[in-house]
Amino acid sequence: MSVPQVIDTSFYEEVIKSSCPVLVDFWAPWCGPCRMVAPVIDEIANEYKDRIKVVTLNTDENPSTATEYGIRSIPTLMIFIGGQKVDTVIGAIPKSTLAKTLNKHIKNNTLK
Repeated sequence: MSVPQVIDTSFYEEVIKSSCPVLVDFWAPWCGPCRMVAPVIDEIANEYKDRIKVVTLNTDENPSTATEYGIRSIPTLMIFIGGQKVDTVIGAIPKSTLAKTLNKHIKNNTLK
């Protein structure tokens, strides 16, 4: 499963206005840790497909959104619920850590 990309012009529609929680992966092609975490993002997108939306945003090609959310290091993973940023995880983290963070918010959000 390929994770869809969002860009500066689609971020508001795809993330902020989303009716379900969204995990955004801020990354860049030259970033080694970003490439390391990419398979984890793909697995999470597949396993959580009925509960959350997962998207990626290339920070090199979309500097406005990256600046707006204060992205200083990548990979940065942000969770948005109801248009609000509710959590941030920075760095190439293990899948178990990301799943634990997501589960905390999904339970709080009373999803399926």
